Amino acid sequence: MNELTTLLNIKYPIFQGGMGNISNSQLTAAVSEAGGLGTIGAGTMSPEQVERIIIETKTLTSKPFALNIALSVSPHVIELLKLVVKHHVQVVSLSAGNPAPYIGKLHEHGVKVISVVASVRQAIKAESAGVDVIVAEGYEAAGINSPIETTTLTLIPQVVDAVQIPVVAAGGIADGRGLAAMLVLGAKGIQMGTRFIATKEAPFHDEYKQKLIASDDTGTVIVGRSVGKIRRVMRTEYADHLLSVEKFGINADDFQALTTEDVHRIGALEGNGEKGFMNGGQISGLIKDIPTVAELLEEMVEIAKQKVRFE
Repeated sequence: MNELTTLLNIKYPIFQGGMGNISNSQLTAAVSEAGGLGTIGAGTMSPEQVERIIIETKTLTSKPFALNIALSVSPHVIELLKLVVKHHVQVVSLSAGNPAPYIGKLHEHGVKVISVVASVRQAIKAESAGVDVIVAEGYEAAGINSPIETTTLTLIPQVVDAVQIPVVAAGGIADGRGLAAMLVLGAKGIQMGTRFIATKEAPFHDEYKQKLIASDDTGTVIVGRSVGKIRRVMRTEYADHLLSVEKFGINADDFQALTTEDVHRIGALEGNGEKGFMNGGQISGLIKDIPTVAELLEEMVEIAKQKVRFE
């Protein structure tokens, strides 16, 4: 136990990253049941869709889980926050925007607030606004990324030095060695997304999981740089198509149309790498098996204990 696990009433200092529109109750509950903090990613889903997932998750676990709301992405922020209160969700993760307007009301209802940041400046502002935990994410991470493109290894110690509240490291972490490294850098825990995709409980297409297992250190690419819509994805036929259209010139709106959540679902849920994309972090090359979530977390913690003092 450390101050992070005590604050959030979890066993292990390991968070699941929000997965947007491919989020589901099965994986969220599995992470929480295994001792971590499972997370539902609201993405652009309707309040009705998110509410169904919250209700399903609560039937699968009585342990804390989080709802991630990407503030500049979701058109339903206020409605989603009302769902948090209605269903007594204990933790909210706010990303891609300013969390300040929402923190006070969430605290009134006993909700712990996490803010996802990509820079020291953002971390300082989030702490000043009253968030409970900061997730500092390097650009090794899968999915939508900050144009700042700071690496996790350089970002975490700078954020730790700049704030007093617990810092959680995200991006580029896949195993116990990564957990140990981030603890040494001063983080109180870690957040993972890609690694949880390749687990038995994750209801994603087997082609997606096998793509991760077959990946190497060059298995992901950044798309969208030319239009300011940075996203890290697995190297697939569709990713190559996106790189090609960028090379020959495309505007932001047209690129956005090629990278909607509908296209994401085609890749992740249907396993179709020709017509849809699959988000993937740079840790893809480290994934060699598909354990249960509990096996993954227990192994990670055991390895971390061997390498650093782990309370």
